[in-house]
Amino acid sequence: MADQVLTMPGVAPTSARPGEVALRTINLMKQYGQRLAVNDLSLEVRRGEIFGFLGPNGAGKTTTIRMALGLISPTSGRVEILGKDVFTQRAQILPRVGALIETPALYLYLSGRNNLRAIASALGGVPEKRIDYVLELVGLVGRQKDKVKTYSLGMKQRLGIAMALLQDPDVLILDEPANGMDPAGIVEMRDLMHQLSAAGKTIFISSHLLTEVQQLCTRVAIINLGKLVTESSVAELTSSQGDFRVTVERPEEALALVKAQPWGARARLDDGALITQAPEGSGRALNLFLSQAGFVPDLLERPTQDLEQVFLNLTNSGSGDIK
Repeated sequence: MADQVLTMPGVAPTSARPGEVALRTINLMKQYGQRLAVNDLSLEVRRGEIFGFLGPNGAGKTTTIRMALGLISPTSGRVEILGKDVFTQRAQILPRVGALIETPALYLYLSGRNNLRAIASALGGVPEKRIDYVLELVGLVGRQKDKVKTYSLGMKQRLGIAMALLQDPDVLILDEPANGMDPAGIVEMRDLMHQLSAAGKTIFISSHLLTEVQQLCTRVAIINLGKLVTESSVAELTSSQGDFRVTVERPEEALALVKAQPWGARARLDDGALITQAPEGSGRALNLFLSQAGFVPDLLERPTQDLEQVFLNLTNSGSGDIK
């Protein structure tokens, strides 16, 4: 995939004020009969960030995305994109949104380039230079003349992303964008998402590749049974709260000292390392305390959790249900 400025020729990169909201759901609800698919969902996605939208099968992710794109109406609540209501101002806002929802609808008997031309025509026309540009961006220049029926699933996903980028949108909503890609393709996709974000695009991604989400996204929302479980930065979710792991000489003596402190009553040893909370929750304060007591740490760290484990803990899901 090309490494270049991600705008049409002559168009400046999208500018965003810090903290400006690009996508907002407000008390969003969708009910099918007696089942609440989405239940009072309120979240905010900021301009220029890569935001992960996670949940088990049946959590309401696809329903939320379809409401965000105006494809289905909410039972109550609303969705705003770039400050405009998706349902009452749809014609104004949707041209500024690019989307890839599930598997892209493609003409299998046409080439990749001609698929893009067909979409461009439906959009009212897009310059050929823009088609050249997005093909290079997603790494399909070498296969642009081949019929799409010969494409792998990962290549079809790339073409779907190229379609989403045709109008140089401000907001991208992507459902499983790395679906079917090999490891190299996933890395290229990650690099592309970072480039788009750096150019001011806002990217809203639903994905079951939680390791990739952890590397890619700045913040995530996790939903379960239609309700918001948490909306937080990835760093906050994956940092282990409370306990530090400390490697010191004479760990048994250090443990006895720490357990005598009000904040260290639950301290323990694990494989020769001291596991403990810290004065005021501060690693610096813990380091100072131990050093002054003659136990200068060789290593002091707060272990992190991977996002997949956090997800499973928050949703009580089995590993087979992450979709």
